[in-house]
Amino acid sequence: MATTTYHPAAAVALPRAAVLRPALTLLLFLTLLLGLLYPLAVTGLAQLLLPAQANGSLLRDTNGKVIGSALIGQAFHGRGEFWSRPSATAGSAYNGAASGGSNLGPSNPALQQAVAARIAALRAAHPGQHGPVPLDLVTASGSGLDPHISLAAALYQAPRVARELKRPLPQVEALIAAQREQGWFGNAEQARVNVLQLNLALRRLAAG
Repeated sequence: MATTTYHPAAAVALPRAAVLRPALTLLLFLTLLLGLLYPLAVTGLAQLLLPAQANGSLLRDTNGKVIGSALIGQAFHGRGEFWSRPSATAGSAYNGAASGGSNLGPSNPALQQAVAARIAALRAAHPGQHGPVPLDLVTASGSGLDPHISLAAALYQAPRVARELKRPLPQVEALIAAQREQGWFGNAEQARVNVLQLNLALRRLAAG
């Protein structure tokens, strides 16, 4: 039986335009679809359905001034307000441009000293409270930007806040309960409060 041998030189060469035209057409189509139309559609839907979240979950004071985001924590130091958990971000606390933890292990002496100093400061600011100090008040989160503290951490601070603002403790505790957020999948043990939102509510309370 006769066989046919393939010779590359015998292949028919396609014109360059016939190869480039569909490639450029596809490139242009995908650029318009994925680089322009898709982002515009997603942005438009986000602004329509979830405008607050799409614009950064910004929080405003009573005068309408933006004072932060519900997604990024802030450092609070006033004795008449609730304190956030520590932040280990580089440069300054809650630095959104340098998210990260301290990367210190539990046996690291530097971490142990930092935790001991934080516990001592909390004990001094909360005299008469002899129970365990909530863990999230003496350790930083992995991101360093956590805007929440546990419900236990908020209740631990409630006596100090009530004393400084000269408000009944049950009133401050009721404020915490009103700001309570459920944990993941409704886990009550992971209940938490957003510190910035809690302090905003506290300011409204203090202003009468």
